[in-house]
Amino acid sequence: MSSLVGPDEDNPVGKPPVPEHVQDAIRTLIEWTGDDPTREGLLDTPARVARAWKEYCLGYTEDPSVHLSRVFEEVGGYNEIVLLKDIPFQSHCEHHMAPIIGKAAIAYLPTDRVVGISKLARVLHGFARRLQVQERLTAEVADCIWDNLQPQGVAVVIDAQHACMTARGVRTPGVGMVTSRMMGTFLEDQRSRKEVLSLMGYG
Repeated sequence: MSSLVGPDEDNPVGKPPVPEHVQDAIRTLIEWTGDDPTREGLLDTPARVARAWKEYCLGYTEDPSVHLSRVFEEVGGYNEIVLLKDIPFQSHCEHHMAPIIGKAAIAYLPTDRVVGISKLARVLHGFARRLQVQERLTAEVADCIWDNLQPQGVAVVIDAQHACMTARGVRTPGVGMVTSRMMGTFLEDQRSRKEVLSLMGYG
């Protein structure tokens, strides 16, 4: 069987073909779950699934810290909390490869530089578009901002639902998991930590 499917939204002209061994792996999974990978509705599914996973995992192709390389030092003396909250994201857990869907709040207390606010979301997405556990994702985002902006403090809170719990196993929908990482002044000073959590909506 050819490794190319016909040109459509899942196989646009000019895109590299999906390797046959990748498609074979997906066909094997389809068959193992009890369906027939040769039936009409599933003929193009292996290539589509493969391309979808390439998109889900685009984070492996980038270094999220690049988004923090351009900073602005003319901030008019601003030295208070910078916060971007309710940032939607999607990831996949490394244990079951099931979706993790949630939102994040990212804050930092600048020293002498700030970054465009969209870059905070790009850092989150860069790490989220990989196979993840929520605890590591939270730490990676916070560490990246801490290392590259060198602020006085960093706070990251992630609230997400995990399909590995809601759609399988214990099958308990509506349950959210919250993780946080505090660094610098948000870790050391209780009043600062309380302030940033209140601004995020967790106070």
